[in-house]
Amino acid sequence: MSLLEAIFLGIIQGLTEFLPVSSSGHLELAKVLFGDSSLPKESMLMTVVLHGATALSTIVVFRKDLLAIIKGLFQFKNNEEFQFSAKIVLSMIPAAAVGVLFDEQIEQFFGGKVLLVGSMLIITAVLLIFADRAKNTEKQVGFGQALLIGISQAIAILPGISRSGATISTSVLLGIDREKAARFSFLMVVPLILGKMAKDILDGAFQDIHGGMTIYIVGFIAAFVTGIFACSWMIHLVKKSQLKYFAFYCLLVGLGAIIYQLA
Repeated sequence: MSLLEAIFLGIIQGLTEFLPVSSSGHLELAKVLFGDSSLPKESMLMTVVLHGATALSTIVVFRKDLLAIIKGLFQFKNNEEFQFSAKIVLSMIPAAAVGVLFDEQIEQFFGGKVLLVGSMLIITAVLLIFADRAKNTEKQVGFGQALLIGISQAIAILPGISRSGATISTSVLLGIDREKAARFSFLMVVPLILGKMAKDILDGAFQDIHGGMTIYIVGFIAAFVTGIFACSWMIHLVKKSQLKYFAFYCLLVGLGAIIYQLA
């Protein structure tokens, strides 16, 4: 992978992380188009690095919300801040458990599996269509809903299943207001991504990697900078736009990926 390709992947990550179109799926398709021959482990590592960059972008944009979550966790008072923080923690458990127990198996999905990505994008499209037809309500995120949203986030580890699409759609189908669903969706992933990066660093995943650290650093910077500028207006777009338009996009890209693989 060249530096230019790393920059391009970073830009793709920054632009697609906050839309329900699967940033990891787009990264895998872009790697294939670039002719990337990375091993699954290295491909997965680049994906984690780029997601870490947009997680940092999310921290910058949602810094007040994240400080409130941290404050709520240490208050130990049964108030709104503590309950919201507890729901964020609860929502993280399914994905964290899957990541810890099936880490090696998950890596095998990140190595140019175009047919898989295309199929999962179609599933994302179907999910978004169902969510688009759901009636809007003013429900808050409850503890039961937080766990179900967390399970959908765990499933979205698969490339092509949009994490934000899965979590927001699940929330909307549960009757939660879209604005509240979007806010919860973007906040719940930050600790998981940073935790995954910390685990990889402690495990020595960045030592003796193909192409050296420069490619990962360049990709990280590109994703972070793009994410900073894209986060606010893309989150607004997700909250205000109809999900069916993203569904049509995922359907077209998914079918295109499958045709490309089978041709």
